[in-house]
Amino acid sequence: MNSRLTPFDELDRKIVTALMANARTSFAEIGAVVGLSATAVKRRVDRLRDTGVITGFTATVRPSALGWLTEAYVEVYCEGAAPPRRLAEMVRHHPEITAAMTVTGGADALLHVRARDVDHFEEVLERIRTEPFIRKTISVMVLSHLLPESPEAGASQPVPEETPGDAANMR
Repeated sequence: MNSRLTPFDELDRKIVTALMANARTSFAEIGAVVGLSATAVKRRVDRLRDTGVITGFTATVRPSALGWLTEAYVEVYCEGAAPPRRLAEMVRHHPEITAAMTVTGGADALLHVRARDVDHFEEVLERIRTEPFIRKTISVMVLSHLLPESPEAGASQPVPEETPGDAANMR
């Protein structure tokens, strides 16, 4: 990643917005919306990637399609001061933890956990609690997503069908 500061103008903002809405949008389609050629859009996207503005392209998958039907947030309280790197190391051993962050307030960390069902979630919680520096946890189960289009809720948009000519316009 290049560390030099790069100007970020309104065209860049529109390109990033289009890619965030659908990362599979072709450069030609984005160019038609923002008033640039596909080549000019590609150059800008390459620059945005090189400078670390765009960090990657991903697929969003509905968690229930993968069998993850239970979701919870877990507050983690540590004995003493657990350094963030130690917490990060711990959460990497639990594939059910989909997001983890240190937080302000009483808790030391907040974990987003997905599991097959409540029994599986309880097993994950017990594994987390066996870590020697974990003092206690407080869990909150998710009942429903009030913003179903949010990344935390999983995919909400249908995957666009690809036509034979689309591959030539894709990155």
